Amino acid sequence: MELRHLRYFCVVAEELNFTCAAERLHMSQPPLSRQIKQLEQEVGAELFERSSRGLRLTPSGVFFQQHALQILEKVEVTIDATRHMARSKRALFGIGFVPSVFYGQLPMLVRDLRKKDNVELTLAELTTVQQIQALKAGRIDMGFGRLRIDDPDVEQEILFDEPLIVALPSGHPLVGTTPSCEELAGYPLILFPAKPRPSLADMVLGIFRRQGLKVEVVQEANEVQTALSLVASGIGITLVPEQVKRVQRDGIAYVALADKSITSPVICSRRRGEKPSPLMQEANAILEVLVENRRSGRYP
Repeated sequence: MELRHLRYFCVVAEELNFTCAAERLHMSQPPLSRQIKQLEQEVGAELFERSSRGLRLTPSGVFFQQHALQILEKVEVTIDATRHMARSKRALFGIGFVPSVFYGQLPMLVRDLRKKDNVELTLAELTTVQQIQALKAGRIDMGFGRLRIDDPDVEQEILFDEPLIVALPSGHPLVGTTPSCEELAGYPLILFPAKPRPSLADMVLGIFRRQGLKVEVVQEANEVQTALSLVASGIGITLVPEQVKRVQRDGIAYVALADKSITSPVICSRRRGEKPSPLMQEANAILEVLVENRRSGRYP
């Protein structure tokens, strides 16, 4: 099987029409049809359902398309990165992150890596789900998120469990207290991120659901900063990771929860089974020190 076969298949799968696909590929239809048939024989499964109404992907075809696109994307990313490295003579290192993890120690990792002359660092704001996809496609080398996701190609390491706290409008009755979840359930709740899901929003809802509590979600926001602005406007309250309180906002007060066991993990994701490059080894060493500082309460 060659990469061109995957490209042919992906174009046909998108067009669901051999004539249109052949035009896009600048080839005639009969050779394209033969290539797809040969691909199906090599795979050992029918990828398309052919009928008088046209083409449809079979369930096997849908599965094959998802993975073929990932393979082609990874090849493209690898080629682009190689060309870029050849021009810049610097090693590329990509980091993906959810915004709520970058209020504490982790920016120090970025700072220390940027000091190295032989490294070109790229940062991408991605959900944990998107980080898994980006790792598998080779777009990033390390991701920081909060969701546990089972994927055979990705390993996840819990760096530490971070307490959740409550962001309240200034002057709120709960300012200066350590409220229980039952008390919080009596106030309108702002959730973030709104999408894509699953996310921290689902973790927060699960906290109340496990205690048999119903909450009124009055607003959903995509970003933590938007959620805080809504809190400052008096629309509701929101639960945020403890690190967020390091960024002070007018009109916002932060209080700890009565239940100290309510936490959110900070998780590092890497490609499974990949031999760490020298640069990855350096990143891991820096991260180990930063995480120890976080656990012991030492901040730079």
